[in-house]
Amino acid sequence: MKLLYPLLLSLAFCSCNAQQLNTVNIKSMAELQEYFRYSPEKDIMISGHRGGMLEGYPENSIASCEKTLSLMPSFFEIDPRLTKDSVLVLMHDATIDRTTTGKGKVSDYTYAELQQFYLKDRQRNVTEYKIPTLDEMLEWGKDKTVFNFDNKGVPWQLYADNLKGKWSKYHNIMLSVRSLEECLFYYKQIDNVVFCCEISNMEMYEAYKNSGIPWNRIMAYVKYTMDPAQQEVYDLLRSHGVMCMTSIHPTADRVKPLEARIEAYKKEIAVNPDIIETDYPADFTGLNVKRSK
Repeated sequence: MKLLYPLLLSLAFCSCNAQQLNTVNIKSMAELQEYFRYSPEKDIMISGHRGGMLEGYPENSIASCEKTLSLMPSFFEIDPRLTKDSVLVLMHDATIDRTTTGKGKVSDYTYAELQQFYLKDRQRNVTEYKIPTLDEMLEWGKDKTVFNFDNKGVPWQLYADNLKGKWSKYHNIMLSVRSLEECLFYYKQIDNVVFCCEISNMEMYEAYKNSGIPWNRIMAYVKYTMDPAQQEVYDLLRSHGVMCMTSIHPTADRVKPLEARIEAYKKEIAVNPDIIETDYPADFTGLNVKRSK
């Protein structure tokens, strides 16, 4: 079935907490694959690392994702982690010290115990928001966006079981994998997700090419910027319809002050990735992400 890209990715506007959101409603695996299919006509996509963040809106929170979508289209990398009582919550760090009013390891608290704490934003301001569960995030975003799950110590089989079970109703999930071994583990069991895989050099490209995993199940993380020395790899990936994603959270995102950071973002746009993952997706609002010809 040939999908009509303009129909799939046309912006749907919905009213949520009095905000109009830039949403995409992925209704099938085929539509998810189309969402991540490389085309030179597609604009550069912006992904919110850790759910994105703004002042007053903490990372890995529904509020931050929603605020971002009120400003621009985006999808979100999020960080599931297990509590003491095996509830999947969203928390990047092993401890809650940096991002909440509490202290200690996530794994030392039950979900109910974690609800006594409030999330902090990147400026360390205490907000009104609590630590969300992964299920809450999925239910909120089922008709709004796509989620890329990083793995913070969650057993691979737990992801696989949930994707075959209670999460099978969702069609907007990508899994970030740390190795070809992990990717193959999921590929052999589940058929309703796309994988975010590091393919940043020719050796990695050849390994995935020979793995048997179809290219339409893959989005390629190519590290921090588009490296001219790896252009052959990017060309090969794109010839298979695979998008190339850079992640600038350890590079351009750290440039100060804001004016200099915006200039750093413009430079990353100019090297023509297909997706840019950033801590601050909202700061790309108004920047020209039209495809360079």
